[in-house]
Amino acid sequence: MSDSYGVVAAVVALGLVGLIGAFALNKALTVTYPTEGKLKTYESGVDPVGEGWAQVHIRYYLFAYLYVIFAVDAIYLFPWATIFNTLGFATLIEMFVFLAFVAVGLLYAYRKGVLRWT
Repeated sequence: MSDSYGVVAAVVALGLVGLIGAFALNKALTVTYPTEGKLKTYESGVDPVGEGWAQVHIRYYLFAYLYVIFAVDAIYLFPWATIFNTLGFATLIEMFVFLAFVAVGLLYAYRKGVLRWT
């Protein structure tokens, strides 16, 4: 049992050494000429105006969260649909349970007004 922990520890240590070595090699081989123009903040070719801090409405995070939910739904739904015939009737019931959970989440978001853009 302790041998397997040793192997895991060795792999983690080797990974960390490789990561630190890659960063050190990058730092050693990079040639930089920091000038005032290069150190200036740049965004889409427009000179920055004002502060870099801006509040973002929570609505945008909710839209992103809903997108992630439906993207995960698609990741599970399409492969399942391609092999449905070989899996049987029980998986059909399981998929309807899964889709019911997603539908309840969508209904909840709709009732809370999250899906209204204005």
